[in-house]
Amino acid sequence: MALWTVSTGKGDISFGSKSRKMMGPRGCNEPFKGSFWCPGRKWFSKDPCPFVSRAECDNYRRMCGAI
Repeated sequence: MALWTVSTGKGDISFGSKSRKMMGPRGCNEPFKGSFWCPGRKWFSKDPCPFVSRAECDNYRRMCGAI
């Protein structure tokens, strides 16, 4: 059982029990307390993702094997 989860659905993003509208269409680079959510890694990063779109991220992952 997960203690704390990040989930998206119907234009909303939930960080644990907190929920709000997503800033982007796919949930990439969603800010939360000074960090940015990456749905590809399913983890937070201190800096925003350098990719322009989720498709660019997916292409990079296919070519290189990882983010």
